[in-house]
Amino acid sequence: MNLARMVRPELIRLELQTVAPPEPEGDCDRERYVWSIKEAVIVELAELMAESGRVGNANRLRIDLINRERKATTGLAHGVAVPHVRTREAREFLIGFARSTPGVPFACLDGGLAHIFLVLIAPPYDDTLYLRIYKQIAEAFTFRDAGRTLQEAENEGEVLRALKDL
Repeated sequence: MNLARMVRPELIRLELQTVAPPEPEGDCDRERYVWSIKEAVIVELAELMAESGRVGNANRLRIDLINRERKATTGLAHGVAVPHVRTREAREFLIGFARSTPGVPFACLDGGLAHIFLVLIAPPYDDTLYLRIYKQIAEAFTFRDAGRTLQEAENEGEVLRALKDL
């Protein structure tokens, strides 16, 4: 399935505003530090999705994404995170793209920083498409070096071309 057809240019953010502050030294609770950054990224991603006009209540979408993240990390490996949720706030299936050039801690399975964020939201009844797209994304970033092209993209068109190849 061609992901480029499903991602609208207005749902692409070439650089997240969220930047990880330096990790506090000493008796720092690393989990709390990472979680605060994850929450800031999720807030920004929820705002991006809400800007599409295809989301009901943006605040509830944010809460749904955060609650989904609390169940298990959506940070995969190789610098990729795929925050996703089925929610009543989604009027239709949407995919958004965001990038953090320096990377942010996101509790990725390989312990690395997340640079590429593909956010998926779907209505609660839309299991088939939602799961098929999630599987395609996870396989592309696990078995192929798909992230490099997305990290080097300089504009929305290059992001869409890279997504077409996933």
